[in-house]
Amino acid sequence: MASTEEELQSIKQRFGIIGNAPMLNHAVRVAIQVAPTDMSVLITGESGSGKESFSKIIHNMSHRKHGPFTAINCGSIPEGTIDSELFGHEKGSFTGAHEARKGYFEVTNGGTIFLDEIGEMPLSTQARLLRVLEYGEFIKVGASKVMKTDVRVVAATNVNLMNKVSEGRFREDLYYRLNSVPIYVPPLRDREKDVELLFRKFASDFAEKYKVKPISLTEEAKSVLLKYRFPGNIRQLKNLVEQISVLSPEQKEIDAATLSHYIPKESNLPAVLNGQGGKDISEREILYKVLFDLKKDVTEVKRLVLEILADPSQAQQIIQNNTHLFEGIEETKPQPDQPVVLNINPAQNQPVEEDDDVQDIAHEAEDDSLSIQKKEKELIVKALSKNKNKRKYAARDLGISERTLYRKIKEYDLEK
Repeated sequence: MASTEEELQSIKQRFGIIGNAPMLNHAVRVAIQVAPTDMSVLITGESGSGKESFSKIIHNMSHRKHGPFTAINCGSIPEGTIDSELFGHEKGSFTGAHEARKGYFEVTNGGTIFLDEIGEMPLSTQARLLRVLEYGEFIKVGASKVMKTDVRVVAATNVNLMNKVSEGRFREDLYYRLNSVPIYVPPLRDREKDVELLFRKFASDFAEKYKVKPISLTEEAKSVLLKYRFPGNIRQLKNLVEQISVLSPEQKEIDAATLSHYIPKESNLPAVLNGQGGKDISEREILYKVLFDLKKDVTEVKRLVLEILADPSQAQQIIQNNTHLFEGIEETKPQPDQPVVLNINPAQNQPVEEDDDVQDIAHEAEDDSLSIQKKEKELIVKALSKNKNKRKYAARDLGISERTLYRKIKEYDLEK
């Protein structure tokens, strides 16, 4: 057992994995055990938790270690070109294909391909990948000749693929083919004291690089650090350490007050749910969902108000059929030959009864939809400008994949 523990620590040190949390050690042991085989591996875990390190363990401890290792982010390749990137293309197969090109599955023959953000892969490409996994063969874009390849596939995702399967956005057969051996990388908040170890490691690395004294934490500051949930995981922690090191050069021992200034305020929204059974929604996506659901309810209420104005005699029935929307709305029963009055805001007691309001309500509903699109477009323009049109970094700031950003740029005609 001692030698096994020594081997574990040696491998973690070799691949830069810091920490001793039981869940982390289990993930490393699984990677070591599966490495000598040719089985497909699916690595799950939140963004920034260090999934790529496990793909390198698997490759470097396998019989393919002298072969090529290619890491590909499926979310950063536009949907129109991903087939060409992965499988290659023939000259003239599409506009701009001025010469034939080898794809990653051809050039990585005998090695390992790491497909990060596999959940972002288009369905048509998933079918091609499944054929590679099952038969070791593929066809270049624009070609008819079947080519062979001997490539091991290690995939990773920060979303729940079973949710995507149920939504029809990911092939069920591909999911089970990839998930021959699952490895779950725990988020930083579930790694106990590893946060403090990583803080010291990043502080030391920064100090060594810039020839300065490393920062440290007081006991109170350590307590603050351990209470924070780190939704961005290791990547966020590293950025935090570097930020403090740069902006507080004269203060080498960081107290709780200083650290609290750099740590983002906790959100009241639910925490990011991981791929181990939680739904693959980020806090940003939850907020968007709440806003869009609210807009949908408001639009529905407006539509029902229009129906009541058009036919006051059906007001009671309309309200009864939509009680979930009219909760808290006080109804004044109409007298004969009098219009229906709905006190949407009882305190103000301002009924809606003029025909001109019908046009205003419909116009407002349309403006709601347009304003959301306008705000989305403004955010994209702002992110692109901030990052000098570098889509990778703009997408990261927006909290979306690069492919989604690419699609939005085309939708809003923002290409320059």
